Amino acid sequence: MPREFECRRDLVLPATPEQVWEAVATRAGNAAWLFPNEIDPHGPATEDWDPPHRFAVREERGNWFNALEYVIEGRAGGTRLRYMHSGVFVDDWEGQFDAVSRHTDFYLHTLGQYLEHFDGRTATYIGDVPFGIQGPPSSAAGDGFERLQRALGLPSSAARGDRVRLATPPGTDPRDGVIDYHRPHFIGVRTQDELYCLFGRNAFGGPVAISIHAFIPGVDALDLQRRWQQWLTGALA
Repeated sequence: MPREFECRRDLVLPATPEQVWEAVATRAGNAAWLFPNEIDPHGPATEDWDPPHRFAVREERGNWFNALEYVIEGRAGGTRLRYMHSGVFVDDWEGQFDAVSRHTDFYLHTLGQYLEHFDGRTATYIGDVPFGIQGPPSSAAGDGFERLQRALGLPSSAARGDRVRLATPPGTDPRDGVIDYHRPHFIGVRTQDELYCLFGRNAFGGPVAISIHAFIPGVDALDLQRRWQQWLTGALA
């Protein structure tokens, strides 16, 4: 039965209000921590557009809706962001809310990593929007995320703060980085020029996935996505 939900977060980011606005309210900014979104300040979905203070969008179809709100406030030492995602789940309310909550925490963490380490650098998003580079259907099994970690060379004992070397597809160099996020079903790895986001969506009934935010001038997104997709499909088949 359809039922409404609200997912709220309140956090401080290491950036100015203008930097946070660019990250959350522009297509290029979204590509650096979420995925590219077409954002039209004059579009029918935009309910509020007050840079750099508040941005809100809402889509509706019948009794269904999906809405996002960002409230940005400058403060000493950074910027406060109040975020809300609300809408309607048609079925499996608890499961879907759990998935949204966990994804929200990971995405907002990645936003903070971008602003702290890569702000001012143009990002290229590697993956399909919005799901990233997905593993094969077999990766939806219970051990899918563990198999993804092994394929990438991440030890089972890996923890936040650990230095790691990521295995990468043939024709690309391994990447040295640090685990900046480690929660059940989600891992983030930051290298000198990229943010790697690993999603254990097998916990929510789907295949595992990877998304990459590359801060490398001239990167060939389509070629990299093709290489990663072929490798991921083979490694997790």
